[in-house]
Amino acid sequence: MNLEAMLERCKRDQWKISDLDWTGTPRPMTREDEIAIVQYFTDMAAIERLAKALFVQQAAYACNDTLRKIFHTFVADEERHAVAAERLAAYYDVHHYEKYEVTPALRKFAPPFVHLVKNVSPDIANYYITGGEIALDIALLRSINDYVADPMSQAAMDRINRDESRHLAIDYHMAEYYGSAEYAAVAAELPSPPMAARLRSSWALLRVLYFAAPFFRGVFFEPMQMVDPDGKRLREAFKRMQLLGQKEGERKSWFTQMMAGLQDLYNDSPLFRKTLGPVAARIMGIPAVLMDRFYTEEEARRAAKMSYEELANEALAAKTQF
Repeated sequence: MNLEAMLERCKRDQWKISDLDWTGTPRPMTREDEIAIVQYFTDMAAIERLAKALFVQQAAYACNDTLRKIFHTFVADEERHAVAAERLAAYYDVHHYEKYEVTPALRKFAPPFVHLVKNVSPDIANYYITGGEIALDIALLRSINDYVADPMSQAAMDRINRDESRHLAIDYHMAEYYGSAEYAAVAAELPSPPMAARLRSSWALLRVLYFAAPFFRGVFFEPMQMVDPDGKRLREAFKRMQLLGQKEGERKSWFTQMMAGLQDLYNDSPLFRKTLGPVAARIMGIPAVLMDRFYTEEEARRAAKMSYEELANEALAAKTQF
């Protein structure tokens, strides 16, 4: 990837909340739809600020100045997305049926997740960040927007999706870097962290694993049941995550290997699926139905031979597939 060109694109594609016309009138909605939509945007604002915190840390991890500047533009993007989501929540809160607050599972998950990103190796942090961005970009944002079916949401989401496409491209670039011999050499030269730091890392990871399942259920999977009832977009997002793990001959962290191993056991061993499948799904933080493989053997072989940039472009194209 040409990082200098990406940085110029990041600067060129900035936009302001005031660019949007907020003077319209929302389409008529049922009470159920209005409550759901306002809650989705309320949670979306918190998710975007969580992403902002993660990109602050990614900037700190950045291996060169250009990449650091790119992540700083992402920080600005995510704050703008959060403000846009708050404005959208207010815009669609026509009847004030409820007092809306961020879903409790999201409030509980965010602090330990930020703590994790600061206290584990950056490749593990990038595993979660990339997975979250894929689910957000391919599945959740588009499905919520289609469910809202209103020009105000469309105008905001067009701009947000453009930003998220840049983010996803860099996520794949970082996955390539953290899987490279170059990063392996850098990691090998780092001094072994003291025991206190290792304990903090382990504790941070355990807390995230504990809070991940209710977070993903409350903020991703339950809303997707309403806005993506046939599950096509959610399965497509998980397919893209799974294909990203099919690269051949790349360095994989112990954490990535563990997650892939759990999924392989779930799919290849009927006994494991029956006895320990729910435990594996709980560790991965996803419903058991999403532990299935969503790619064919041919797709896996093809993905293994593709470049990370090609995989990213194909994932981005999947946003308009359904």
